Amino acid sequence: MRRTFQYLFFFAVTAFLAVFLLLPVWTVIETGSKPGLIAEIFRNRIYVEGLLNSFAVAVVTTSGVFVISLVLALIYDRFDFPGKELCNVLMLVPMILPPFVGALGFQQLLGHYGVLNTLLDALGFARIDFLGGQGKFWSVCAIEMLHLYPIFYLNLVTALGNIDPALDESAANLGAGRLRRFFLIRLPLMRPGILAGGSIVLVWSFTELGTPLMLGYTRVTPVQILNGLTELESNPLPYTLVLIMLAVSCLMYLVSRMVFGGHAATSAKGSMGSSAKKLRSWKRFAAIGAFLAVTCAAATPHVMLVLCAFSRRFYNTLLPRGFTLDYFDSALSTALVLPSIMNSLRYSVLAMVIASAAGILIALASCRWRLKGAVAADLLAMLPLAVPGVVIAFGFLSMSVKYAWAHAFFNPVENPLWLLATAYAVRRIPYVVRAVTSGLEQTPEELENAARNFGAGPLRVLAKVTLPLIAANILVGGLFAFSFSMLEVSDSLILAQKARFYPITRALYELSQILGSGPGIACAFGVWAMFFLAATLAAAGIMLGRKIGSIFKF
Repeated sequence: MRRTFQYLFFFAVTAFLAVFLLLPVWTVIETGSKPGLIAEIFRNRIYVEGLLNSFAVAVVTTSGVFVISLVLALIYDRFDFPGKELCNVLMLVPMILPPFVGALGFQQLLGHYGVLNTLLDALGFARIDFLGGQGKFWSVCAIEMLHLYPIFYLNLVTALGNIDPALDESAANLGAGRLRRFFLIRLPLMRPGILAGGSIVLVWSFTELGTPLMLGYTRVTPVQILNGLTELESNPLPYTLVLIMLAVSCLMYLVSRMVFGGHAATSAKGSMGSSAKKLRSWKRFAAIGAFLAVTCAAATPHVMLVLCAFSRRFYNTLLPRGFTLDYFDSALSTALVLPSIMNSLRYSVLAMVIASAAGILIALASCRWRLKGAVAADLLAMLPLAVPGVVIAFGFLSMSVKYAWAHAFFNPVENPLWLLATAYAVRRIPYVVRAVTSGLEQTPEELENAARNFGAGPLRVLAKVTLPLIAANILVGGLFAFSFSMLEVSDSLILAQKARFYPITRALYELSQILGSGPGIACAFGVWAMFFLAATLAAAGIMLGRKIGSIFKF
């Protein structure tokens, strides 16, 4: 009887993933792979340029993120210095604001009459067009680097933490130098962390929609897909663009897996204690200084956003001339703002419930129940980390057009509640699965077995023993699912089509396009979103500590 219940739950969650993850992807593949469409895409110079630009953004962003993350992770792992435990908290700073919103702050920093150009002008140098021409490309890369490096860093710190320091010491005793030990011991053993973090950053930056859209960098594939939404009924090429983006994303993941994947004989740290070297004199300040320097650079858009939200005049000046609360007052009275907050709350709460239920069942099936096919379901649940958000969002939109039952269940025009909530949930299931799996792996099964021996049924054991023991991990996964759903970009821009159904991010975009006070109101709105997500991430960081990196693995 117990096994029957387990398989019923497992089949239910597997069916959910099949219908709301695999079917949307298949719908895009089926529609976009019609004869001649792929060839037509590659005959169009604009579409080819968009793909090349997106790929270039991904390569440059991932390379920069790898360098930043590797240096900081090595410092954290090898040395002991004042404020070390604060560093992991500092690393979360970029994640409290989506790059989509942070682009508003970067516009103030890098614009022709922004802070940096004003400083250059004051020093007697010519102004630089950072946001025009080729400058847009490098600005997009810079913003994404400063947002995505925490994902890579957290994975590298976890990977370094699993390396036995005795291996490094043995090589040193045999005469190997530092560089030789790094390339022959540490780097090969870090390959799982490099693959986990690098794959996410590579695919994420390749498919990022919000940042290039906000900076007006339209010659990239995600923005071209968004612009093609108005022609879907007469022009199937946007489906083919989505299909090609999916294929390129999968290819990039497979190549990175070939380079950094494979078997890495990781070795857990032994019982000899911490191998971190205690820094003294100026070196300890240099170590913390490296973290502070990167954090300050990453926090720049946040600072600019706050200054813009409170400034009376911030044009061709280094600092605002006068401060005001007018933008916050206007935000409260603007027709888009309060309804979008309520919409996002509804979508995100429902998404959190769905993602938490599915994530808990998948984690239980693979870690506790050990059902046949559970490992495959776990891998399937990780798929949203590899499949671009634009692809999933477009797939849901295509389903609502193609299938009558889907159109009745989630109508993108008349009532997108279930459409957006389900799309958000599917994108966030991986965070819940990894958080709950981490908790189950650290919780001994003896307590559950003892409850069964005393006659408790499977549901009672689950409700009274298992779930309470991993409650903190469930809470962390739920917090991530809720907070990132609140600030989801791709699904919101593609699936919310009427103003009364706009979530926060769609409302932010629409406000930023209004001449006059629109960008100021958007900045004020962004400040609220920033502090909301900061509180969520701080709570998750306190609960998980350095294991928070496991949330961003697949």
